[in-house]
Amino acid sequence: MKQQVLISGASFAGLTLAYWLNKFGYQVKVVERGGSLRTGGSPIDVRGQALDIVREMGIWEAIKAKEFVHSIEIVNAQDETLATVSINEKTEYLGDIEIHRGDLLEILYGIIPKNEVDIEFGNSITTLIQHEDRVEVTFENGSKNNFDFVFGADGAHSIVRALVFGKENNFKQFFGAYFAFAEAGHIATGRPRDTGIVYREVGKQVVIYQFKDAANAALIFRAPALDWDHRNQQQQKQLLQQYFGENKHWKVPEILDTVLRTDKLYFDEVCQIHMSTWTKGRVALVGDAAHAPSFFTGMGTSLAMQGATLLAKALHANEDYHTAFYNYNASFRPYVESVQARITHGLKVQLPESEEELEASISAWSM
Repeated sequence: MKQQVLISGASFAGLTLAYWLNKFGYQVKVVERGGSLRTGGSPIDVRGQALDIVREMGIWEAIKAKEFVHSIEIVNAQDETLATVSINEKTEYLGDIEIHRGDLLEILYGIIPKNEVDIEFGNSITTLIQHEDRVEVTFENGSKNNFDFVFGADGAHSIVRALVFGKENNFKQFFGAYFAFAEAGHIATGRPRDTGIVYREVGKQVVIYQFKDAANAALIFRAPALDWDHRNQQQQKQLLQQYFGENKHWKVPEILDTVLRTDKLYFDEVCQIHMSTWTKGRVALVGDAAHAPSFFTGMGTSLAMQGATLLAKALHANEDYHTAFYNYNASFRPYVESVQARITHGLKVQLPESEEELEASISAWSM
């Protein structure tokens, strides 16, 4: 009889894990709180060992065909271009593939056989009770079931992690900054499509990221730990008004107005998840639920796919899941920690804390 596994979350980690566990003979169920795939958001990167993984999954060609080739312009307060760079041509990015978030999710979703894997949208886990031989799960819709294993692939604010390992604050490391994203396709930039426009000040960065037939705007700023609720958009908008309301430079007023009017604001703090172990009993965490590196490292998607693949292969290679979980923790941790350490450089470049750092961040792009 096939072992029954439950995956919470249908993003990069969850779908990658579902693909491999199904391939290795497990009976897989995926629950996703959202009503459908969450295909919104800005482009993301597939790089490093994740490129080998997508080749092994047979989707490298499909991903390459959807590659997002673009340039970035850094502008001043008068909208004058200070530096232009083509990310895809920079030496450190050669071979990497940038792709729209939704395109990659749809490719991953498309290779999972729906007649074998049960993917349920609009549902979530409410309770988990671990037993010696199973995990008893109650869902938001009132149903219950038992599984051999449960995997939390449900993001930095993971429900599974909270239920099994404890409060998020026990594992979260805050890096003194916040960010907000909103759709902004109506804002005229005067630049070609597939161009990102970046405006920086000391401690702040404002971006319009154009792609396909849309655009996202981002407001990013340094701040001490603020009293905020990730479910309270009105409160989040008040904070953005507080930090950007007096700024009349570049397109900041227009972007702020857009953000304040949207009902689809995404606001969060710049943080990472640091845990001594990603497994407990028959439960394991993958992706941002385990080790969110922050978008300042540019490695969240790749880490998610790598970790999910490594965990699935460890389970496939070891009859004793204790050994598999141990190998997953031990073998992946050094690399995860090396990636997480990159956030210091990313913050220094994108949110400079002095005029000297600001000038250096612009000069680096023009080289």
